[in-house]
Amino acid sequence: MLILDILQEISTYLQQGRAKNVKTLVQEALDAGIAADKILQEGLLHGMDIIGVKFKNNEVYVPEVLVAARAMNMGMEILKPHLAEAGVKAKGKVVIGTVAGDQHDIGKNLVKMMMEGKGLEVIDLGVDVPAETFVQAAIDNNAEIIACSALLTTTMVSIKSIVEKAKEMGIRDKVKIMIGGAPVTQDFCNEVGADCYRPDAASAAEAAVELLG
Repeated sequence: MLILDILQEISTYLQQGRAKNVKTLVQEALDAGIAADKILQEGLLHGMDIIGVKFKNNEVYVPEVLVAARAMNMGMEILKPHLAEAGVKAKGKVVIGTVAGDQHDIGKNLVKMMMEGKGLEVIDLGVDVPAETFVQAAIDNNAEIIACSALLTTTMVSIKSIVEKAKEMGIRDKVKIMIGGAPVTQDFCNEVGADCYRPDAASAAEAAVELLG
């Protein structure tokens, strides 16, 4: 099979969420001598990019994104050791979580998947995360972005605490703070002094890449 064909097939199967096929083809591509980075960029990430655009345009929905992300993860399991060997690093690191007092995680998980689909390394802190934990995780992991989600109007105040804690712990000039969630707005973002607000997962992932650039 031609290089272009095999990478195209990886992308197509990933979009269809056919994880086993993706896994098999990634191994085949490696055996055929295709560089791990090329498989990542033109196979896996290409497929996730298309899913991201379709999701943004309401052409696919959450279940399709979940199965595509699962297929990507299975492909990555095979690819990761080879990427490390080749010295290929993630485009950047993001610490993500849902703020203190908030147990919602579907939106956060979608943003995480979309960011990973853009080639970023994402450290997921889970839900109900205190401000200090966000900032400490960014310090420990040398992350360039803190992404925090609030789904309740009552927990939005926690976002302000994260911005303040980043100043207090001396990394505010080193990290970008991205925020999102149903009640969050651009006005609120400006008010608390965060760097970036996006209304959906796909555009949040795009914005993260821009911030890192």
